[in-house]
Formats: sequence, structure tokens, C-alpha cells
Amino acid sequence: MTQASVAPKADRRRHDREIIALAVPAFGALVAEPLFVMADSAIVGHLGTAQLAGLGVASGLLTTAVSVFVFLAYATTAAVARRVGADDLSAAIRQGMDGIWLALLLGAAVIAVVLPTAPALVDVFGASDAAAGYAVTYLRISSLGIPAMLVVLAATGVLRGLQDTRTPLYVAVGGFVANGVLNVALVYGADLGIAGSAWGTVLAQCGMAAVYLFVVVRGARRHGASLRPDSAGIRACAQAGVPLLVRTLSLRAILMIATAVAARLGDAEVAAHQIILSLWSFLAFALDAIAIAGQAIIARYLGANDAEGARAVCRRMVQWGMASGVGLGLIVVLARPLFIPLFTGDTAVQDTALPALVVVALAQPICGIVFVLDGVLMGAGDGRYLAWAMLLTLAAFTPAALLVPTLGGGLTALWAAMTLMMTVRMLTLWLRSRSGRWIVTGATR
Repeated sequence: MTQASVAPKADRRRHDREIIALAVPAFGALVAEPLFVMADSAIVGHLGTAQLAGLGVASGLLTTAVSVFVFLAYATTAAVARRVGADDLSAAIRQGMDGIWLALLLGAAVIAVVLPTAPALVDVFGASDAAAGYAVTYLRISSLGIPAMLVVLAATGVLRGLQDTRTPLYVAVGGFVANGVLNVALVYGADLGIAGSAWGTVLAQCGMAAVYLFVVVRGARRHGASLRPDSAGIRACAQAGVPLLVRTLSLRAILMIATAVAARLGDAEVAAHQIILSLWSFLAFALDAIAIAGQAIIARYLGANDAEGARAVCRRMVQWGMASGVGLGLIVVLARPLFIPLFTGDTAVQDTALPALVVVALAQPICGIVFVLDGVLMGAGDGRYLAWAMLLTLAAFTPAALLVPTLGGGLTALWAAMTLMMTVRMLTLWLRSRSGRWIVTGATR
């Protein structure tokens, strides 16, 4: 065996070790996040179909309210990791603190908007009269936890950038356990119904934020980074996040359109859609574990001026993403008859969900590639391209989804439109990765 053939194998093994070291703990943390919604769905689903439908509408709105600011995690991961690659830990943590202060400001603004407008927001989703009251109750209570949720996003980005995905795993697992215990106690023990589920989730989120703040503040003091808010740093953090905000708003618009279409198909359809969306989020976050590793690793390579290392990691992660998608798709197909009854005993909801899950399973290899390449470009700080690519995807998805109620096909056709959306994303991201224009080295982009 020649030295030339040994070197690529050694590089692949090194990249695999880097990916596994970050992706495995990130997988646990990311999986725990959608389990919050899945646990709420399982507990609330047994209260009745109207309650589950209300949770579906409210959780869609809440997820949108929080996820539009996911750049707090993604942009912070890339910026911190670049400085780690440039061997400047104090500046790395200072960058993270700017993100945390921005998270608190944004969280307060979101509460101010959601509390008075909750009934109007629920009405936009077209929820039935039976489900609307439950949706408003859940939305108003859960909105109080939004600042904590945004702090968790920003602090998670700091730790990922520092190449630490273990701490987020521990916090996420603890938060999931606390959320489950509190939900059961408040929904059934205190007989608070859907309001108890909302309060349980808020308390769990606040506890997670407190733990993250303790960890980040301790690190800042160790490396001499300032804890005080810096207006220039906060503005710079916000400006850097604008393209990712556009990208995320476009993605959230896609999910909101899907939920609105499902709501207009009927209560059974929107309840089934909520169950499937919970599973889809679970699978998405699981696949995103490789993308999270990619963000941290590629940003570190670029910060250390190693362009070839970034290219090699990108190629290897795409292989991991595709293989993971195939495996998850097979699991969904085999487990779907067992999965649905966990959330509802309504046979109409079960019959609606089962065929749509086949479509979800078939789309998983595409999803694996999409999430990995999304993470690569985020790690490179290529937010402008991501924004334009997602706007194009939104333009392709919207007419396909809105035609579902007219042309028929029900929930299965809606999820076929979701698969079309992921295919468009895959093509746009693949073209960018092939071009190499995302590769910009240095401590800042």
C-alpha cells in the first residue's frame, strides 16, 4: 500500500473521530429538544382531539416565534469556533456574551407581541372553535418562557463553538426529564389540563437557561472576558444574524403554511399533522447533529486558515448525512404502526397519519444531505447565500402546498409537497458546496 493511499484513509479516520466526538453528544441534545413537544403531544393528546389540535396550532406558532432567532445559536457557533481556530478564547467568549444579551432583548420583545395578539394569531391558522381556546391558553402561557429559550440557543452556540457538545447534552436531558415530570404533575396531578402542560414547559426552560448562564459566566471569568453588555458587539451580532434570520423566516413560513393547510383539511388532519411534524422535527434534529459538528469543525478549520481541511470534512459529512438518512427512513417505515397509537387512540387520526409517514420515510436521505450542507455553509458564515436559497425554496413550496385542498390527496399530498421543498433545498445547497465560494479563511469572515 502506497503512502498516497494511506494518507486519505488516515484523514478520513481523523475526520470521523472529530465528527463523532461532537456529533454524538449533539445528537443526544438535539433529540431531547423535540422530545419536549413530543412529550407534550403525548400527554395532551390523551385529553382529547380538540386539545391536541389546539396544541398543534400553538406549538407551531411558538416554534416559529423562537426558531426565527435560531441564528443566535448558529451564527454564534461559527463566530466562536473561528476565534477558537485562531487561538483567541477571550474574544470567542466575548462574542458569545454579545449573543446572550441579544437573546434577552429579543425574548422580551417577542413576549410583548405574543401576549396581546394570541387570539388573532390562532385565528390566522384557521383552528376550529373547539381547538382555538386551547391554543390561545397554551400560547399565552408558553410565551413567558421565550426569553429563556433564546438564552439557551445563544449559550448553546457558545459551547458548540468552543467544541463542547457534552454540556448541552447534559442540560437537554435534565430539561427533558424535568419537563416530563412537571407536565404529568400539573396536567393530571393538579388537574390544570393544557395550561399545566404549558407551565411545566416554561419552568423546565427557565431551569435550563439558568444552568447555561452559570456555565458561560464561569468560562468568561476564567478567560477574562467581560460580562457587561456591549452595544457595538450586540449590534454586530444582530447584523451578522440578519441573513440567517431571513433564511429561518422563510423556513418557518413553509412550516406555518403546512400547518395552516392541515388545519383547513379538518381536526383529524391537523391532529395527525401535529404528530407527524413532531416526528419530522425529531428526525431533523437527529440528522442535524452531523451539521452541528460541521458548523464547529469547519469554522475552526477556516479560522486556522486550513481550507483543504474544511473541504475534506465537508465531503465526509455529506457521506454521513446520506447514510444516516437511509437508516432513519427504514426505522420510520418499520415503526410507524407502533408510533401513532402513542399519541392518540382516535382511529381517524391514525388512519390519516399512517400513509403520510411513508412519504416522510422516503424523504429522509434527502433530508440528511440538506441538513449537513446547511451546517457546512452556516459554519462558513455563508448566510447571504442561505437566505436567497431558502427564499427560492419558499417560492417553490407555497403554490404546491396551497393546491392540496383543491386537488385532493389530503395530508399525504401535503407531505409530498414538503418532500418537494427538501429536494429544492438539496439542489441549491449542493450547487453552492460544489462551487467552493463558501470557503473564506481567517478569524472573521
